Amino acid sequence: MFAMSQDQNKHVTISHLELPAIPKGAQVVHHLGYSLLYNEQHECPSWVAYELTAQETQRAFERTNKFLQDPFVASETADDYDYKGSGFDRGHLAPAADMGWSEVAMKESFYYSNMSPQVPGFNRGIWKKLEELVREWAQEYKAIFVVTGPLLHEGLPTIGHNDVSVPKYYYKVLLDYSDPEIKGIGFILPNASSGEQLSQYAVSIDSVEKVTGINFFPLLPDNLERTIEKTVCVECWSWVAISSAQKKERSHSVESTQCKGTTKAGNRCRNNTKNSSGYCVHHENQVNSN
Repeated sequence: MFAMSQDQNKHVTISHLELPAIPKGAQVVHHLGYSLLYNEQHECPSWVAYELTAQETQRAFERTNKFLQDPFVASETADDYDYKGSGFDRGHLAPAADMGWSEVAMKESFYYSNMSPQVPGFNRGIWKKLEELVREWAQEYKAIFVVTGPLLHEGLPTIGHNDVSVPKYYYKVLLDYSDPEIKGIGFILPNASSGEQLSQYAVSIDSVEKVTGINFFPLLPDNLERTIEKTVCVECWSWVAISSAQKKERSHSVESTQCKGTTKAGNRCRNNTKNSSGYCVHHENQVNSN
C-alpha cells in the first residue's frame, strides 16, 4: 500500500501543488479554473492542471458550448475549422462540468487551448466516466489535484488547417492530499470506445511520467513524492458511483449567491458560491477582513 497517512508525513499546505515541473523557458497559461502548457507543435495542451474541491463540484452555471480561441496563447490556438467535419469531438481536458462554480471558469473551459481531438465514443463514454469519478472523489476526499492531457509524439495523424495532432492515448494523474491518507493514482486510456472498468486502466504516476516525460507534483516533499508515485493502489480509492438521487440532493442542498468578495481591481467578485460565509473559494481569506 503506497498511500501515506498524516502521521507518517507532516501534511502542510503547498501552493500550486497541481502544477507539473515547468520546462525552462516555457510559458504556462493561467486561467481562473485551470492552468495549461500549450504545445504549439501539436496545437493542443501538453497538460492541463487544476485543483477540484468538493465545493466546486456544486454547479452554479450551465455549459456555454461556445468554443473560443484562447486569447492568452500568444502563438494562437486551434479553431472551429480544424474540427469541422473531422469526425472528432472537441474533447475537454479540464471538463466543463468541473468549472460550473464560476461563470468565468465555465467560459474559459471552452477555450481551444483546453481541447484535443477525441473519438466520440471515447469522449462521451469512458473519458466522461473518468471525469465523473474524479468529481465523486473530490466530494469524498474534500479536494483532488488533477493533471491531464494527451500523449504527444512525432508522427501522429492531424486534422484541420492548423494540423492539430490526434492522440492515440490520453492520461490523467490524480492526487488526494487530505486526511487521513495522502495518495495518488494515474490512468492511461486509448482514444477509443471501451466497455472496460476504469480500474483496468489504473497505473502508477511513475508510469505516466515515463511515457509523457512530465514530472508530476514536484512540489511534494521528495520522500512523499517517491512513495506515492512508484506504485498503484487500486484498493485505496473508492470505486462505487454516487447515485443520481444523491447527486441531485447535493446539487440542490444549498442555494448559490454572488460572492461578497472583492477582486484585486476593487470590483465585486462575479462568482457564485454556496459557501455559508458568502465568499467563494478564491476570496475566503476576506471573510474576517470586511
